[in-house]
Amino acid sequence: MGELILLRHGETEWSREGRHTGRTDVPLTPKGSVGAAALEPMLSHRVDDGRLVAVFASPAQRAQRTAALAGLTVTKTDPDLWEWDYGGYEGITTADIQRERPGWSLWRDGVIPGDAAHPGETVEEVGERVDRVLKRAAPLLRDGDVALVAHGHVLRVLTARWLGLPPTDGRLFRLDTGTVSALGTEHDEPVIVSWNVPPAT
Repeated sequence: MGELILLRHGETEWSREGRHTGRTDVPLTPKGSVGAAALEPMLSHRVDDGRLVAVFASPAQRAQRTAALAGLTVTKTDPDLWEWDYGGYEGITTADIQRERPGWSLWRDGVIPGDAAHPGETVEEVGERVDRVLKRAAPLLRDGDVALVAHGHVLRVLTARWLGLPPTDGRLFRLDTGTVSALGTEHDEPVIVSWNVPPAT
C-alpha cells in the first residue's frame, strides 16, 4: 500500500497576508517559487525509484506551478482539489471578518454567499469533494504513492476524511504553505505518517 503525499502550494501574496484564497487564481510570490523548488529533494527519491505512480493537482496556477517546481509531472488536474469556496469571504482576512462577526470560525460558522464566481460552499460539500479524490486515488495506492498538490483547507479536510473523521475535524491539522505531508496506513488503519514538513534549510 502506497502513501498519499500532500503538497500545499508555495506562498502567494494572499496567503502571506492571511486572505482567504479560494477560487481566485493568484500566482506564487518569488519566495513561494523558491520554496516550491526546495521541495524537490524531499520528493525525488519517490520519483526516481518509480514509487510515485500519479500526481493529482488543483487547477489553480499556484498548485500547478508548485508541482512543476517540485519536479512532479501532473497526471490529473482534478477540480475536486480546488480550495474551499469562501463565497463572500473571498480575499478577506479572518480578523476583518471577526470585526463584523466576533468569534467567527470558518470551521464552525462557514461562509456567506458571494458572487457568481464565488457562491460559497459548506465544509460538508468540501468533504464530499475530497471523498471523491480519495476514491479515485485508492486503486492507484495499490501500486505506489500518489501525490496531491493543492491548498491548505481542502487538504486539511481530506486528511480528516482519510482518518475517518468528519470534515470539520480538518481544523485540527495546521498546514503551512510549501510543505509536504504523508498519509498512510499502519496495520491496515489510516494514519498520518508525517505532517507539515518544510524543506530543509
